[in-house]
Amino acid sequence: MVEFVNLISGKWAIPILYRLIVEGEPMRFGTLQRAAHPITQKELTRHLRLFEKQGLVIRTVYPEMPPRVEYEITDLGRTLKPTLDSLADWMLKHSAMINRTP
Repeated sequence: MVEFVNLISGKWAIPILYRLIVEGEPMRFGTLQRAAHPITQKELTRHLRLFEKQGLVIRTVYPEMPPRVEYEITDLGRTLKPTLDSLADWMLKHSAMINRTP
């Protein structure tokens, strides 16, 4: 359980993974950064490297000028979709109770 929490911890982990899952095709870094606005370039890079190391994301560099880099969710990463859908559903159902100020 701790490993799962570590995997999706951080403000940007879930939005990045979910965007890659929903798109279902390779995304360029800039497109992904705009989709997760206002994430910084440094933070997005950090998360993508971690996800790549964990086998959740594939990074492809094309030998062009200027270099083109794309990121795509792996089959393993795609298996997170039901879990992330469930979390999103829970938030929608209970957001009023969570956001309530005592």
